[in-house]
Amino acid sequence: MKTQKIALIGGPGTGKTTLINALKTKGYNCMEEISRQITLEAQEKGIEQLFLEDPLLFSEHLLLGRRKQFLEADTLQEEIVFFDRGLPDVVAYLDYLKSSYPDSFKTVCSQHIYDKVFILKPWKAIYEQDNERYETFEQALVLHDFLVKTYTGYGYSIINTPFGTVDERMDFILNHLNQN
Repeated sequence: MKTQKIALIGGPGTGKTTLINALKTKGYNCMEEISRQITLEAQEKGIEQLFLEDPLLFSEHLLLGRRKQFLEADTLQEEIVFFDRGLPDVVAYLDYLKSSYPDSFKTVCSQHIYDKVFILKPWKAIYEQDNERYETFEQALVLHDFLVKTYTGYGYSIINTPFGTVDERMDFILNHLNQN
C-alpha cells in the first residue's frame, strides 16, 4: 500500500496546526510542524530568532527535518499521512526573504512529491502573533503569494481550503480525498 502524502500549507496563523491536531484526534497520522521546535532550540542557545538571524541555517534544519518526516511516512502502514507544511515551504520563505540558498534545496523539493496540497489562506479573524510567529498579517498575505508561486512552480495543483470551523475545514479536506 502506498501512503498518500497530503500537505497542508499556508502562511503563518492560517489554522494549519489546529487542523492537524483535529485530524490527529480523528485517528489520522500527522507530521507536525517542526519550525517552532527549531526556534525554541535556538532560543535555548541564546539565539532569539534563528530564522531572522541566520535564515539559511534555520532553513537547512527545516529542510532536513521535513525530508525526514517525508521519508518516515513511507515506513508507516497508513493510507493517508498529513503534513503540517511541506518541503517547498522552505524555498518559498527563503524567496520571500530574498535570501540565496543552494540548488540542493530545489532538488530535495523536486524529488519528494506530495500527492495533494491543500492551502489555507490568511484569515484576519484567527490571526495571532506570538513568540515564534513574528510576522504581521500583511506579511502573511505576501507569504501566501510566495507559497502559491512556489508550489505551482513545482507542478502542484493547490486546493483552496475554505474558511470555516475546524470541523468544516477538516470535512472539506476529507471529502475531497474520498472523492478522488
